[in-house]
Amino acid sequence: MHNDISVGLIGYGRAAQIFHAPIIQSVAGLTLRKVVERHSNNAARQYPETETVPDTAELLQDPDIGLIVIATPNHTHFELAQQALLAGKHVVVDKPFTVTSGEGATLVDLARQQKRIISVFQNRRWDGDFMTVRKILESNVLGRLVEYESHFDRFRNVRKEGWREDEGEGTGILYDLGSHLIDQALTLFGLPAMICADIRIQRDTAKVADNFALLLDYGHLKVTLKAGMLVREPDTRFILNGMEGSYVKCGLDPQEEDLKQGRTPDRPDWGMEDPRCWGKLNTTIKGLHVNGSVETLAGAYQSYYTNIAGAINGREELLVKPAEALNTIRVIELAMQSNEQKRALDFSS
Repeated sequence: MHNDISVGLIGYGRAAQIFHAPIIQSVAGLTLRKVVERHSNNAARQYPETETVPDTAELLQDPDIGLIVIATPNHTHFELAQQALLAGKHVVVDKPFTVTSGEGATLVDLARQQKRIISVFQNRRWDGDFMTVRKILESNVLGRLVEYESHFDRFRNVRKEGWREDEGEGTGILYDLGSHLIDQALTLFGLPAMICADIRIQRDTAKVADNFALLLDYGHLKVTLKAGMLVREPDTRFILNGMEGSYVKCGLDPQEEDLKQGRTPDRPDWGMEDPRCWGKLNTTIKGLHVNGSVETLAGAYQSYYTNIAGAINGREELLVKPAEALNTIRVIELAMQSNEQKRALDFSS
C-alpha cells in the first residue's frame, strides 16, 4: 500500500509515543518518516523505517516531508507551528493548540496566508462514548436537552514528574484534560453566552491546578464540565437530562489504555467497549417508556488522521478546524479570568 504523505514528528514523549506515532502508522496515506528526538533513539527502534534527527531545522528543510506533527510542551507549540508553516508544511498541533488565543489567531492567519492546513489533535471527538452522545442528541430521544454534564477524572494523589504538572505557561489540568471537555462541548452546542469557573489545587504536592468545574451557560441549556485528580471511585462520564428522559454513562473510552498496552487501531475489535460500561437510557419514545442499556459506538482515533490525509489531498473537509481550536483557548482564558474574579463572564468579554 502506497502512503503518499510523509510525516515529520517533533517530540517523542508520552503524547507522541502513545497516541501520534502508532495512530499515524495505522492510517493509509500517511507514513512516519522522521522524528525529532534529541536525547535518545526510541522512535527508530520502535519504527525501523523512521529516521531520528537531532533538531527541528533539519526536519523542516526536508522537501519530502509534507506534514509536521508537534507533540512538545504547550509553551513551544506556537513557535514550532509558526516555523513549520513558514517552511511550507501542513501542521498538526497536539491539544490544546497554543497557550494564548493571540498566538492561536496568529497561526490561523498564517496558515491561511501560506495556504496550508493547520489542525489540533482533538482525538476525543472520536471517543466511542462521545460519538454515542452525539447520536443520542441527534436522535432527540431525550426531548429538549436542559442539562449536560461531562467528567474526565483520574486518581493520582501525588504529583507526576513532567512539564504538565510543573509551574509554567500552558500547564495544569485545564489546559490538559480541560481542552478535551471544552472541545466536545463546543462541538455539540457551539459558543456559550456566559462562563463561570472554579479552578483549584487540591493535592498536597501539586504545583498547578489539578481540579476544575466549568459552567457554560447557553440560556436554555446548562453545561457542566469537571475534571479532578482525586477521584478514586469511578465517577460518571456523562449525564444528559432532557424533557423526556436521561442518559447516564460511566467509564472512560478504552482506546487510550489499549494504546498504552501496545495495541494499534488496525485491530478488528478496535475501540469496542466492554458491555458492562454501556450507558443507561431512561426515556419516553413515541409514548413508550424505554429503560435500558445503549451499546457504545466503537471509538476511532484513527479517523482524525484519516481526515487530515484526506484534507491535505483535497478529498475531504477538515473536521477539526483551527478556528474551533482557537475558541477552546478562548474558553480556557475566560475560565481562568472567571476563577480569579470569582464571577461569571460573558463569552464576548
